[in-house]
Order: sequence, then C-alpha cells, then structure tokens
Amino acid sequence: METQPSKAARWTSYIMSGIVILFMLMDSIMKFVKPTEVIEGTLALGFKESHLVTMGSLGLISTLLYIYPRTAILGAVLLTGYFGGAMATHVRLDNPLFTHILFTGYLGIMMWGGLWLRNLKLRELFPVVK
Repeated sequence: METQPSKAARWTSYIMSGIVILFMLMDSIMKFVKPTEVIEGTLALGFKESHLVTMGSLGLISTLLYIYPRTAILGAVLLTGYFGGAMATHVRLDNPLFTHILFTGYLGIMMWGGLWLRNLKLRELFPVVK
C-alpha cells in the first residue's frame, strides 16, 4: 500500500490546484477592486453591483480553505457549490456550453483532481478501478 503519492503525481496535483487557486484568487480580488469590466459582467449575469462583495467573500473564503491542507476538502466542497451556482447562472442565460457553462466544471475537475492525486485517503474513497 502506498504511503505517499509519487513525485510526478504530487507535482501534477500542485499545478492543477495552482491553476484553480490563482483563478479564484484573481476572481475574488477583482470583486473587491470592482473594475468597470467586472461590474459590467456582473450586471450582465443578472446580479447587482452590491452582490460583488458577498460573492468575492464567499469565493475568497472557500479558496483560502482549499489552500490550507487541513481544510482543503471543505474548501473543495464549498468551491463546488460556488461553481455550481456559476454554471446555473450561465444555463439560465443560455450562454455557450463549452466556453461558459462548462468552464467552472473544468475548474472543478482540476480542483478535485489535484486533491485526489495528493490525498491517499481521497483515493481510497474514490478509487479508479482498472
């Protein structure tokens, strides 16, 4: 039985998780900074400008929980809900499937895939059967 993931699996997991973390940190921070493009995009999605701080806070807290190893799974669960809300918003607006609706699905796959590659207990819970 493995006691640690391989070096390749560990580095792949860091890259996958890093992409999600960087995207979510940028997304959350921009919701606090409120550049014109973010405000216009938020309004186009049917939200009010006043929702930006709440959405930014939820995204940032979930991402910080995902970054910290002891709370990474809780952070991933919370981010999964956040991504689901984003997907539902794009479905409601009839946005394109592969570029808009599934984008957060891609992030979710990278997020959970990164965790799965470096967390042996998660691998036991969700094994890949040959």
